Amino acid sequence: MAIDVHAHYVPKSILETIDSRAADFGLSVVRHPPSCACALHFDHGLKVRPFFPKLIESEDARLGSMAECGVDRQVLSMWADIFGYGMEPVKNRAWHRYLNEHVAALCDARPAHFSMLASLPLQDPQAAAAELEFAVRELGAVGAVVSANVAGVNLGEMALDPLWQMAVALDVGVFIHPVQAQPDARVARFALSQIAQYTLDTTLCVGSLIFSGVMDRFPSLRLLLSHGGGAVPYLSGRFDCMHARMDRAAQGDVAEHPPSAYLDRFYYDTILHDPSILAWLAGRVSVARIVLGSDDSFPPADHDPRATVRLAGFSQAERQAIEEDNPRRLFPGLAGL
Repeated sequence: MAIDVHAHYVPKSILETIDSRAADFGLSVVRHPPSCACALHFDHGLKVRPFFPKLIESEDARLGSMAECGVDRQVLSMWADIFGYGMEPVKNRAWHRYLNEHVAALCDARPAHFSMLASLPLQDPQAAAAELEFAVRELGAVGAVVSANVAGVNLGEMALDPLWQMAVALDVGVFIHPVQAQPDARVARFALSQIAQYTLDTTLCVGSLIFSGVMDRFPSLRLLLSHGGGAVPYLSGRFDCMHARMDRAAQGDVAEHPPSAYLDRFYYDTILHDPSILAWLAGRVSVARIVLGSDDSFPPADHDPRATVRLAGFSQAERQAIEEDNPRRLFPGLAGL
């Protein structure tokens, strides 16, 4: 079974019911005729671009594209741009429960092909931990998806220990996904947001998790990094250099080991668009840390992720590990599915 751990989908049931619930969450739905594409505008000021057609495609269309590239199961994540972390905390908790319940209903309807990662109200760490527990125990989530920053704050600089502890207690993986709902001026053109800003977001987040001691406090925490880990594996020497030379007390660097020692603590998806770079990554962090991903729905998606794995020159046993065994170790809730 080929399991795609990095895929996004917004069930149509959300678009069909959001108008009646918009005021509850502090947002408005903006329609764009004649295509009927819609966008969400949040009361706190965030205006998100319209939903991509493929992000809200029919379930049959999604299953068809999966079959074309030989993917049997997708572990679905919500679109990070609409996590709404600027909402009032109470409304954000209700918003993520709403999102999670709709994704869970989709997975329940198509159990042979879809599993879910729960989104969480990260600005309230206790509420985030509680939502993760509810989603795993009651909705069947196999893990969580979180953004690499919350309103520009790296995750390692947030008081998220209750969430990390809950993930460890539940034995679930957490997927860290970059987000930049409104691109900065320097990356607004030439697709630089997708090319560079997203990978930078992941890199900054991972640095904060290592240097702030999160990885030391939670040695069994399993984290999945988007897009081959951003620039983390390729900048590990630079991380080590500055760990050794910075004023660690002044910078708040409490990492117990050089940053490169933590590389094999993370999982990395295959979305690098260059088989030779994927092969290099496996040599750097080991095949055991690589998992199949497509980024389905978005412009930088790998439309044939299994072909990317084949072209990287992995053996049959290594491909089996990347496409099925490693995803099941990352998300044990996939066992038996």
